[in-house]
Amino acid sequence: MIEISSAVTIDASEIHCEFVRASGPGGQNVNKVATSVQLRFDVCNSPSLDPEVKKRLIKLAGKRMTEDGILMITAQRYRTQEKNREDAINRLKKLIEKATYTPRVRKQTKPSRASQEKRLQRKRIRSLVKRSRQTTEDNDA
Repeated sequence: MIEISSAVTIDASEIHCEFVRASGPGGQNVNKVATSVQLRFDVCNSPSLDPEVKKRLIKLAGKRMTEDGILMITAQRYRTQEKNREDAINRLKKLIEKATYTPRVRKQTKPSRASQEKRLQRKRIRSLVKRSRQTTEDNDA
């Protein structure tokens, strides 16, 4: 069991890790050892998550979601499989934890009467300043 929060836990059998060869620098070690981890988590068919959390998780995951509803996380930051596996699981935890928070609904508000009056007063003053800079026929002569 992987504990995300006090309310959400995921069974370890829902997460599938596959080790592949990492790309990038690393010399011959990169060509010999499969240290990169591809973590797969089936979001759509997961019994551990609420439908609302699933919806937010799919939105947060973006390009990491496949068309089948599987979340793929690739970790190749470290040189060992164990550390990369931990890194991938921690990233999954953070993503699910972020999806568990419900965003606050924005309440529509109106500007107060005082703020409207203040705004109009500033506009009047600005208008007077600009009008005083204009050249008139009296000033040209």
